[in-house]
Amino acid sequence: MPVVHTQPIAVYPGSFDPFHVGHVAIVERAKEIFARVVVGILDNTGKEALFSPEERLEIISEHYRRDDRVEVRSFSGLLVNFLDEVGASIIVRGMRAVSDFEYEFQMALMNRRLAPHVETVFLTPKEEFTYLSSRLVREVAALGGDVTGLVPDPVKLRLERRYRKATHPPTR
Repeated sequence: MPVVHTQPIAVYPGSFDPFHVGHVAIVERAKEIFARVVVGILDNTGKEALFSPEERLEIISEHYRRDDRVEVRSFSGLLVNFLDEVGASIIVRGMRAVSDFEYEFQMALMNRRLAPHVETVFLTPKEEFTYLSSRLVREVAALGGDVTGLVPDPVKLRLERRYRKATHPPTR
């Protein structure tokens, strides 16, 4: 049975490891279309993460602490089950380049197969963010580069702490 909402709720799922300004831009655009956006942090046990799901939840929640239209939650398992859990029927996905299309299209069709009432909406980023990825942010931070302007402040602080510990182990 389809979930019917007078004000649609959208879920923006991802690993967000780390959450960067391209992600922020997609959330902002989704808020222009939907009443509420749930940032769904996937606990993907198949990937080695820089930040734990709990840390990502804390960091992203801190960024949106004053925005009552954005909720941040973590989940594992099927995305369509998470949508049912939060009362949503829309999946928001960011698509930076044509190379993202095949994978995203397959996922959208599988989600529709699993839950026919679910729709996927693709949003393109601002031009200045098309190159940006979590992998690149991690690499820049790990090599001591400045991530100012690439990530929200709570993420920048955590990245600096994480890599400062890695590059400057405590002395005995």
